[in-house]
Amino acid sequence: MGKLIVVTGRGGSGKTAFAALATRFLPTPQLLIDADADQSLAAMLGINLEESGISTISDVLYDIQTSGGESANLGTMPLPQKIEYLLQMSCLYESNDFDLLSTGVKWTQGCYCFPNEILRGILPELAKGYVVTVVDAPGGLEHINRRIANEIDDLFVVMDPSSKALRNVERLKHISAEINITYKNIYLVANHRFSESRVEPLQQIKGTTYLGRIPADEQVEEYDWNNRSLRELPESSPALQAVGEILQQAGY
Repeated sequence: MGKLIVVTGRGGSGKTAFAALATRFLPTPQLLIDADADQSLAAMLGINLEESGISTISDVLYDIQTSGGESANLGTMPLPQKIEYLLQMSCLYESNDFDLLSTGVKWTQGCYCFPNEILRGILPELAKGYVVTVVDAPGGLEHINRRIANEIDDLFVVMDPSSKALRNVERLKHISAEINITYKNIYLVANHRFSESRVEPLQQIKGTTYLGRIPADEQVEEYDWNNRSLRELPESSPALQAVGEILQQAGY
């Protein structure tokens, strides 16, 4: 399996924009997993999953539980094989540089304990075909509680200037240790709401490394508003340049 990167942060911090911009600099092929119920990653990459005929993972799990949709045509196929088949055939958006999976909004509804166990085995196997896997994770740390991935290389936390964001980092470290999630690095990234004079507290958090600040960039908002992929931003984009420098500091 290639490198596993998880991007997290509180809602509205800009973590999904960071994840989308990061794909410009990371090696290919990439597997992107949108684990946030907001499902914003595809949109920030200029992708309409519904128009592309792509299902979310939660849609597939729901169909399996209710014996509906495409799963009804798979008969008595064992559940692990059924989920793996539907993931590859129905849920994987494919492009030249990256492939994308979206968990979807029904992910937390009902009991998916057994399917989650299966997914923990399937997703690492799927990721073996990629140089890097990027998970756009919910701000509430649900991705850690689900334990779909428990060996993370680099954890990027996009921070907003609030005491809640600082507490979130400590909570993340606590939960990770409690349920045996391992990571090699926790990198902190300040969003555009930080002034340069206020980033010092981020440099003092033990067990983490502060890598830099992403400045305000009207082009990011413009591209997002017009459903254009952030990957298409010009090289002069301040946000794009900042993400490139941050990833370079992280060794990419």
